[in-house]
Amino acid sequence: MKKILALLLALCMVFALAACGQSAKPAATEAPKAEEAAPAEEAAPAGWAPNGTVHMIVSYKAGSGTDNTARILAQYAEKYVGQTIVIDNVEGGSGSIGWTQLADAEPDGLTIGFLNLPNFNSSITQEMGAYTIDSFKAIANHVTETSIVIVRADDDRFPDLASLVEYGKAHPGELKASTNGPKASNHIGAQAFANSAEFTYIDIPQGGTADQLLSLRGKEADFCVVKTADIVGQESEYKILGVFDTQRMASLPDVPTLGELGYYADWLGSSRLLAAPSGVSDEVISFYEAAFKAAMEDPDYLAAAEQAGVGTDFKDAAATEELIAQQQTFAESLAEGFWYE
Repeated sequence: MKKILALLLALCMVFALAACGQSAKPAATEAPKAEEAAPAEEAAPAGWAPNGTVHMIVSYKAGSGTDNTARILAQYAEKYVGQTIVIDNVEGGSGSIGWTQLADAEPDGLTIGFLNLPNFNSSITQEMGAYTIDSFKAIANHVTETSIVIVRADDDRFPDLASLVEYGKAHPGELKASTNGPKASNHIGAQAFANSAEFTYIDIPQGGTADQLLSLRGKEADFCVVKTADIVGQESEYKILGVFDTQRMASLPDVPTLGELGYYADWLGSSRLLAAPSGVSDEVISFYEAAFKAAMEDPDYLAAAEQAGVGTDFKDAAATEELIAQQQTFAESLAEGFWYE
């Protein structure tokens, strides 16, 4: 009997050891799975992210300077946003129609858009829409562009800026300047130039920069003020006579600043920035701020932007919000003694 009991005890110990060995094997195989899961967890987006197509409102027509720069950015930003970005061109009202649509959009993070300073600020001072700067939340600045004075390449009357000014003084009110809308950025530039050079001109307002340039090429206008990126790919059609900056631009070393010639001595230009309706959450802003920062630092984007003449100038959401406020103050300061009828 004792031998039988001893045999049974030995068999129980064997089964127990076998059971322990089997239970230990899954634990040994689970550890590698946990290690494999870690990188996927780190790669997962933290917080909010768009769950569908993102619409980017551009308040000017296709082919305009803003549209061209927006499309380059959108192309390279998609991989950081994780969704398709569709450009919606909502033109009209010197930008105010598109900005109204952006302000009224659902604050779900699926609609963002571009604000053009100081056009946007000027539209507020003129009450062209019901929105204010508080109707939007800044995401990031994309482009800062310097204003330039241009004439047609084949216009032999104006080989330089001084000759344009002399003609304007000798023929008061005869020179015509096409602009991108009443009191919009390029109209501000033309007025600042004329005021400082002490001549008058006739303003021919257009719906945007593309139409403004068409008006100049069609000889409806004699000169105009635009931004450097507006004529990328069309340089042979124009002569650049002057730059609105405190020093000569590295890309235009032979073109004098207006200040060199005794005219407007400060920098003047515009900013194109991304914003969302004011009702979006801070998480939405943080997501897009990081995504567009990554896109603007992407080597492929930078190469494409350089080729297209896009002067990328990333500013974070806080700095961009300050810029909007500064330009609003600037636009309001132009109300007295700046414009002539």
